[in-house]
Formats: sequence, C-alpha cells, structure tokens
Amino acid sequence: MIDDKNFDIGEKLLKVAKPGRYIGNEINMVKKDPATVKIRFALLFPDVYEVGMSHLGLQILYFFLNRREDCYCERAFMPWSDMIRILDDRPLWSLETTTPLKNFDFIGFTLQHELTFTNMLAMLDLAGIPLRSTDRDEGFPIICAGGPCSYNPEPVADFIDFFVIGDGEAILDEIMDIYNEQHSKADFLLRISKLTGVYVPAFYRAEYDEEGLLSDFSPINSAAPPTIKKAVIQSLDTAFFPQTPLTPLIETAHNRAALELFRGCKRGCRFCQAGYTGRPIRYRKPITLLAQAKETLQSTGHEEISLMSLSTADYPDFMPFLDDLLAITEEKKVNISLPSLRIDSISIEAMQKTQKVRKSSLTFAPEAGTNRLRRAIRKDITESDIQNGVVAAFEAGYDRLKLYFMVGLPTETYEDIDAIANTAHSIVDEYYKLPKPLRRRPPSINISCSCFVPKPFTPFQWAAQDTLELLMDKQRRLKSKIQKKQISYRYHDSYTAIVEGVLARGDRRISYAIEAAYRAGAIFDGWSEFFSLDIWKTAFAATNINPDFYTHRERKTTELLPWDFIDIGIPKDFFVQEWEKTNEILD
Repeated sequence: MIDDKNFDIGEKLLKVAKPGRYIGNEINMVKKDPATVKIRFALLFPDVYEVGMSHLGLQILYFFLNRREDCYCERAFMPWSDMIRILDDRPLWSLETTTPLKNFDFIGFTLQHELTFTNMLAMLDLAGIPLRSTDRDEGFPIICAGGPCSYNPEPVADFIDFFVIGDGEAILDEIMDIYNEQHSKADFLLRISKLTGVYVPAFYRAEYDEEGLLSDFSPINSAAPPTIKKAVIQSLDTAFFPQTPLTPLIETAHNRAALELFRGCKRGCRFCQAGYTGRPIRYRKPITLLAQAKETLQSTGHEEISLMSLSTADYPDFMPFLDDLLAITEEKKVNISLPSLRIDSISIEAMQKTQKVRKSSLTFAPEAGTNRLRRAIRKDITESDIQNGVVAAFEAGYDRLKLYFMVGLPTETYEDIDAIANTAHSIVDEYYKLPKPLRRRPPSINISCSCFVPKPFTPFQWAAQDTLELLMDKQRRLKSKIQKKQISYRYHDSYTAIVEGVLARGDRRISYAIEAAYRAGAIFDGWSEFFSLDIWKTAFAATNINPDFYTHRERKTTELLPWDFIDIGIPKDFFVQEWEKTNEILD
C-alpha cells in the first residue's frame, strides 16, 4: 500500500495547464484527521474539475456525508490529458489529503451523462482498482454510483457494487450505519439490498431470447427484491442543503452559487427524463430559500446566484418570492441567473427583474419548430407565444436571444426543420419593426440544436432514434435555410448522439463494448476534441454489439426493457398512453 503522506504533487503541477484542478484547498473545504474517522468515502465526478465543481448534487453529497463525525468524504475528478500523461505509476488521489483512491472504504461515482462511462473506467484504472466487481476482493473499496444514469444502470452494472437510485440523501445514512457494523463485503451488500433505492447488480440475472431481446430479469438471491423503488426525500424544507458550499479558486463552468427551489416538474414534456424521475414535485418554502440564499452568498462571496429547477417560473408565487430574493441580492450587487425559461409573461417579467444588476442574454427553449411537433412532444407553447415573448424581450431592452431546439424528435418532418429557420427569421423581423430608439444595435439570435436521444422513463423510451446520416442531413438542411446574418447556428455532434443512444437504452451486454472502447483509448467522450466514433465502432464489432439494435429499432410497448425492474412511482401504462398520444398528433 502506498504511503500517501510522502506524496508531493508540486512537481507535477508545474507540467500541467491548470494546476488549480488538482490542489484542493477551496474556500469551505472540509478538513478532518483521517485517523479519527471510521469511514473514508471518495466522491468521484468522471469529468474535468471545472464541470464537476459546477454540479449542485456533488456539493450536497459532499457536505451531507461530512456532517457525520465518523465519515470523511473527499473528492476526485477526471484528470485532464496533460496530467494523465505524467501520472506514471502514481495512483489517482483525493484532493483533500492526496490519499490514493484505492485506500478508501467507498468510491462513489455521480453519473450525470452516459458519455462519462469511459471516464469512470479510466478513473478506476488510474487508481489501480480492477474495473469489474467480480475482480475486486475485500481489499478494494466498495464501488457505488448514482445520478441520472442510474435509472438505467445495466450498461455499467458489471463495474458497480451497488447503485443508489433516487435521492441519495434519503438512504446514505442507513448505508453508512450498516457499514459501521463491520460485516463482510458480501453480507454488507446483502443487507443494504433490502433498503429502498439500493440496487446490487450481482444479485440479479438477465436472460435473452434468440432475437437478442431481454426475456427475463430476476433476482438470483431470494433476499433481493424483484423491484427496486427509488429513494425519495419527502420534504425539501427538512432536507439537507449545504449553506457553506465549496468555492473553487479557479473559474468553473458555472461560477456561481446555487439555490434549489424544487425537485420534479409538472409539465410532462415527453422527451424529458428528469421531469418524470424527479417526481413527486417537492417545493422548498420561500422562508427556507431566502435563509439559504443569505448564508450561501455570505459564505462564498459569489457575485451570482442561480435558481436551479427544471421549470423555475412554475414555483408557487414565484414573482413575490423573486421580489424578496431581489431585496437580498440587489443590496449585495449579486446577479440572479435563471435557467432557460418558457416564453410567457411571467418569464419575461422575471428576466426583466433579475437583470437589474447585470443585463445578459435571454434563453428560451421552444425545442421544436412547429406547433404540431410541440404538441407531439407536449411542449405547450405556440408560435404566437414565441413571437409575443421575443417582442416583450426586445421592448425590455434585450437584443441577444438564445433559443434551444432539438432535431430528430419522434414524428419530425423536414417541414418541422425548416420551421426552426423560419422562426429565427421572424424573430429578426420583429426586432426591426421596433421604433428606432429601441434598436440600439443589430440583434444577435443564437439557435442551438441538439440531437434527440430517447431516454428511459419517458414516453419516448420506445422510439427509434434517427440514424447518423439522417441527423447530419437535418443539420445541414437547417444550416442552409438560415440566411440572415443576425442569426448564428450551433449544433451538437451527431456522432456522439449515436453512442449516447446505445448507452442510454443498453443492457448488461453493453458493458463489454464500454470496456473495449476504453481500452482502445476512449475518454472524455463528451468532448468533441477527444471523441472518436471509429473507436466505438471497433468496440461494438469486437464485442458483437449491433448499435442499430439499441438505437434505430422502435420497441414494442410489450417488450421487457432493461430498466423495467426499477419503480420510479409512475406506472408503465402511463408512458404507454403518452407514447400512443404522440403518434396521434400527425396533422
């Protein structure tokens, strides 16, 4: 075992572009004496530091575990390529104490996106830990994972000892308490498998028929439950929330404080996994939020605070709450940041109020170009709503707008694609209808298009994903239709969307392709400069995986899905009905 006390990273920091990624010592970082705790927990984010430190969930779990006297939770992030090249034989370490990760009791991954799966394997490998759970004995840490990707854990099930499905804060204390009783690893996993929200893959078996379809998924241990119910924090007012969060010493992706208004969403957009898995909707009371905002701003010194929710303006009595929050932030010259909003009067009024400190661009998410397609995806805004919203924004002094769309949505036609360009053109036209005094400079309209990827626990979980060629053709067509110089068009890589589609709805067999891709050099798959479709094609071929089986095949609603053993609290029949309604909206 490596003596972590002799580890000095100073020499390595001189050879990397951003040393601040690896030194820790941020404002509010927890410092404990490892010798005084029973449990060493390493919280790993399988992406670069700047991305991971912008994630609210990581902050919550870090301080939640560290509030326990018997536990020291530390952090590690995926090292950038320059650091990987000079690691030599030094196992990956924690930021807080530079302890090798393989010396911890637990390693917990937060899996926010499927394209971080190879990074997860890279971090285990760099730490000197075998990738597959069957290759790890009692001498290695227990590997757990949670986050959005845990709602279909099967593609990475062979690498993980247990998953936490749902709100981690709801059950982590029970898990730590059971571990403190000092059972063997096997007995520990058996005991926690009975907890709501815990899934232990080793206790289950998947079987397939001659066509490759999943024919059975069931426990092989009689004590393991056949269905895993997600863990839910019932009240956010009494739930843990870090009021003195970590404040990085370098700029991060979202360099601001965060305030979580509520979890869940009432809108029911048929493409949105988070809107369904986050239910039931749970709100924090205004008095709770205002107290958290005061403490957070006082302890961090941030000049911006973000209201984190799926549909922020749906918060009950949102405008009165916003006025009370503004009374705090305006005095401190703190800007309020809102996520992309619906184009309605409340959203525009909210934007106007929150930009008093520092005016920036407005962001809206129509998602689709025609009223018909928006009805099909249950995004209930119309062309008239968009026009009225942008006119109100222009009249309020905004001349920079960003609009998010998707290509490849179910029932989409080329008419829907053309309508995105038409919408952008009409927005520019509306700007030039304004009186000259209101037109201080030419408008800037940014159209951003992502490729639709069907996700589990949505009505579109049965949908066929567009082929690579079709996605690229739609992107090229849209680009050719945008003619006005005031409009910029950005689109996401269609190559990565295909791999994401395989991983999002894959089964246990996919783990072999993930490992093969990693062994062949796949890391940072979510970063265009690193992603290689050829590596993935070779990995799929080498492991006898047909990507089309997972992406371009429309599933029958009677098919057994790899994630059907998970109960998120919404009946499968509901998703079937919503899927059927989508196909009815064709005119």
